[in-house]
Amino acid sequence: MNQMAPAKFGIGAPVRRKEDATLITGKGIYTDDYVPENCLHSFMLRSSMAHAKISLGGLDEARAFPGVSLILTAADITDLKSVPTKAVMKQIDGTSHACPPHPVLCSDTVRYVGDAIAFIVADSANSAKSAAELIEVDYEPLDVTVGIEASLEADAPLVWPEYGSNKAFVLGHGDKDKCAAAFTKADRIVSIKVINNRLVANYMETRSCVAEYDAAEDHFKLTTGTQGGHGMRDIICGDILGIDPSKLRIVTPEVGGGFGTKVFVYREYPLSLVAAKTLGKPVKWVSDRMDHFVTDAHGRDNVATAELALDKDAKIIGLRIETLASMGAYLHQFGPFIPFVGTSMSTGLYDVPALWVTATGVYENTVPTDAYRGAGRPEAAYLIERLIEKAGDETGLGSVEIRRRNFVKSENLPYTTQTGRLYDTGDFAGHMDKAMLEADWDGFAARQADSAAEGKFRGIGMCSYIEACAFPGSEEATIELNGNGTVTLLIGTQTNGQGHATAYGQIIAEQLGLELEKIEVVQGDTDRVRKGGGTGGSRSIPLGLPSVNEASKSLVKKIKDQAAEQLEVGPEDLELVDGEVRVVGTDRQVSLADVAGAAPQKLFGQEEVKQVEATYPNGTHIAEVEIDPETGDVSIENYVIVDDFGVTVNPILLQGQVQGGTAQAISQALCERTVYDEEGQLLTASLLDYQLIRAENLPDFNFQTRNVPSTTNAMGIKGAGEAGTIGGCASIMNAVQKALTDGAGVGHIDMPATPAKIWEAIQAAKG
Repeated sequence: MNQMAPAKFGIGAPVRRKEDATLITGKGIYTDDYVPENCLHSFMLRSSMAHAKISLGGLDEARAFPGVSLILTAADITDLKSVPTKAVMKQIDGTSHACPPHPVLCSDTVRYVGDAIAFIVADSANSAKSAAELIEVDYEPLDVTVGIEASLEADAPLVWPEYGSNKAFVLGHGDKDKCAAAFTKADRIVSIKVINNRLVANYMETRSCVAEYDAAEDHFKLTTGTQGGHGMRDIICGDILGIDPSKLRIVTPEVGGGFGTKVFVYREYPLSLVAAKTLGKPVKWVSDRMDHFVTDAHGRDNVATAELALDKDAKIIGLRIETLASMGAYLHQFGPFIPFVGTSMSTGLYDVPALWVTATGVYENTVPTDAYRGAGRPEAAYLIERLIEKAGDETGLGSVEIRRRNFVKSENLPYTTQTGRLYDTGDFAGHMDKAMLEADWDGFAARQADSAAEGKFRGIGMCSYIEACAFPGSEEATIELNGNGTVTLLIGTQTNGQGHATAYGQIIAEQLGLELEKIEVVQGDTDRVRKGGGTGGSRSIPLGLPSVNEASKSLVKKIKDQAAEQLEVGPEDLELVDGEVRVVGTDRQVSLADVAGAAPQKLFGQEEVKQVEATYPNGTHIAEVEIDPETGDVSIENYVIVDDFGVTVNPILLQGQVQGGTAQAISQALCERTVYDEEGQLLTASLLDYQLIRAENLPDFNFQTRNVPSTTNAMGIKGAGEAGTIGGCASIMNAVQKALTDGAGVGHIDMPATPAKIWEAIQAAKG
């Protein structure tokens, strides 16, 4: 169960990030730093209305504006196909749902504020913006629908009238009849309805791209921040431009945060490529923060109702869930898959013998939604953990005992859930117990009394979560020995700041006896890296590292075979130390550079370890909060995390990932709120209106692991990148709920628990 003893390199070593020296000294190169010679600049004209018929005027004047090189409208790109939905799902009735067109530029109808109308290219971004102001967009307003439940009402305006409904799809898991039978036998039914608020990713680096075209080679290059260039290349080429993917190279430099939202193909990318080819010059586009708010895919935005059927011993016998998930105005790249994968984790850590869960996608005149850190699993964990907490209250068993009675027992692992998820290993009660000990759970009553004496409300809340990540697949790794004795790793994952070069490097360093600075990690170049699945779903280290490990071993064997000839010994007599290949127990050695020089061809190791089942990280978060009833302010007094990540690769990197994810969860729980008015105008379209958590409002996290190695991953790793967001929201909200219930009799509160909302809930309870 305990973490492996630290070493200089290898699994478990607390190696400091090799990337940081470059990044914190401002020497990192991001997309916006790249300005090729003769580069033109572009601007996207976006809809100012949420739903309208449009026609364009003033194009001649705009095209004649000084510095303007090109203006593209829908009429100019009729050869481009729509931006695709790559997640067409099978519904509960067995049919596949419809997918409305998602045009690169709107021709006659816009469907949300920010929808794309025209792409202007000029000698400067300011010239492009000025020309855009000359384009006269004639709007013929159409009725607007905003709000998930409101959009399903019989008289709601339709985003897509041809479908006759704003219902995009209905997906499901489980056995409806079996679940209904369980509910008829229940001794108690506990129900809850929760809102999972819409989020804007707000990564530090906004999106941008630079498109170039080589006419002689008929070849494109797109430099842009991504979470994986290979998938983006294939969609741009195959689905939109209609060209062979070999004609496009995507280069990803440093990326200032992704969180799922930089996975996707956005309209500016193919438009920039078309413009670069048309003009014979590079074309650059850079998003500002408001662009980000009104164009980049939003996250979450669910309304869910859940019912729990319990027997006389408070054991779960059935679970019934109805989730309504906003899709926005279009089905985004993976949009329909997000509620589906989320609802597949509906049962959490609990032994649920009967389940029926549906997920209904809903169209609104808003920015489309898609994957955001955790992608459906935070929504599932939040729902079941708010529900199980309420069951503890209603049965009188409390937070701990209701969980303990219903956890899947360790002796019953591996365990297959009613949605087909295979939990392989874990000790769910074990990490809960350790977290309670760290949080001094038993001492809470005294602390609550102390707070009450000072006129404050105090609450403690728990979330015991499980997630699915590192889904079945693989990642090819190629490690090359260079002529100077350094090595280069080529791999198709994509760092967005997580520290891949360090994590991969420490494994290579251990195998080849090298220092980290002699290991180059190449990602983000589709011409140099043969293939790749990118980064998302906490897949990079669980899927990438086993291949890196095996490729390192393969290269070591080739190095030893070559050095054995040079040293006239057997390969088994050799060891790799400090850049040398040495005969064990002697001073006879040859450098890696000499080995590379003597080899008849370049030495490399290439391996691809395949994984056939997801991994299932799990853990317990415990938050303790104090609320000032006079202002509604929430102070996080303590925060404990005990996670099971199977195997810890690097505790420093791991802690950073967990803390960052938990901070995002706390921000969702207490601050973030995306608000549209009834006309579809985004009222929170800047950081003046949309609040993010600040460092001063975050606690000192007490983070520990209680690891049980995975059996589905070749190295026992379970994945960690999204875990903090999955455990964080429910722990905070359960703590806030307890404080408000005990202190003021507040029955229910939804995210975000802002001071204003808390104060109003307290006043309503008094009334």
